[in-house]
Amino acid sequence: MKNNAEIKNIFLNENRDAVVILDQTQLPNRTAYLEINDLKDSYEAILQLKVRGAPAIGIFAAYALAVEARRLAATLTDTTLLLSKLQEAAAYLNSARPTAVNLSWALQRMCAYAETLRTQQPLALADALIAEGEKIQAEDADMCYKIAQYGLSLLRKDSGILTHCNAGPLATSRYGTALGPILLGQEKSYNFHVFADETRPLLQGARLTAYELAQAGVDVTLICDNMASIVMKSGKIQACLVGCDRVSAAGDAANKIGTSGVAILAKYYGIPFYVLGPSSTIDFNCATGDDIKIELRPDGEITSKFYQKPMAPENVRCYNPAFDVTDHSLISAIITERGIVYPPYRENLAKLFSDRQADACKH
Repeated sequence: MKNNAEIKNIFLNENRDAVVILDQTQLPNRTAYLEINDLKDSYEAILQLKVRGAPAIGIFAAYALAVEARRLAATLTDTTLLLSKLQEAAAYLNSARPTAVNLSWALQRMCAYAETLRTQQPLALADALIAEGEKIQAEDADMCYKIAQYGLSLLRKDSGILTHCNAGPLATSRYGTALGPILLGQEKSYNFHVFADETRPLLQGARLTAYELAQAGVDVTLICDNMASIVMKSGKIQACLVGCDRVSAAGDAANKIGTSGVAILAKYYGIPFYVLGPSSTIDFNCATGDDIKIELRPDGEITSKFYQKPMAPENVRCYNPAFDVTDHSLISAIITERGIVYPPYRENLAKLFSDRQADACKH
């Protein structure tokens, strides 16, 4: 990770018949790459968080579908049958994690593009889907850089910044979303000091964000989630930066569990709370945050996952939502690759993304 703009977290192998991912479950203690060419393994990689971060999941799913197309095309001569099987594969992958809209967005884009290639032979169609996956990844890298630039324009040098979960290059492309302004600022000698919430129960802040920032030379301090209040009260925080997995038309934002609590604290202490994400994360088919389906995950992530032995009574009932929704009233601005959006969000998101809203109305 010498250059945070060039982290290779998702890419095709040399033969372009498998997707290679940096296994995020192994970080920070081990750097391990997995080569995946099976649809079930692709599903499991998403479900088990081997690949995670909303944009990264979308990129991976696009590649996985293209690799599946190539596998099918090796034996199929009927393009119509291939398209039908790709629709089934896309639905299967999309069921792995329901909250992040980037997953369904990327799969829908790939399937829609495949339909335009109906007159092509299966192998030619598969090759075109490989190229489309590469285009999605390149677009995401460009979007992340623009988000970083817009975000940095809102920050002062030497500021203290609070983050929650992980929205850096590992979870996206290039600079990342929420970490983008920090990493770009590091290159420009802004001298930020970052307080990274560990982000229970899966510790993405401790395992990934602290790792990425330390590797980049950023001054970073790891804190437990319940320490955010005292850090804010002591005046150490001048801005909060978080990513997002889905943003409703009203500007409500779903992100890793605990984000809404950070937003409430920031509102109380008068600290700007910024949500950063690419346009693919904005879902105009979702009217408000109440319409966002929240993924529930296994009890063991709370009771035993990171412990040598269980740290809770056997068979205790657990509630383990992976995300929460931050109400638009708590968000100071939503930062996208097209610009910075301020309240009222329903009106201003619609203006900035009029093309996306028109597409949503068609459905």
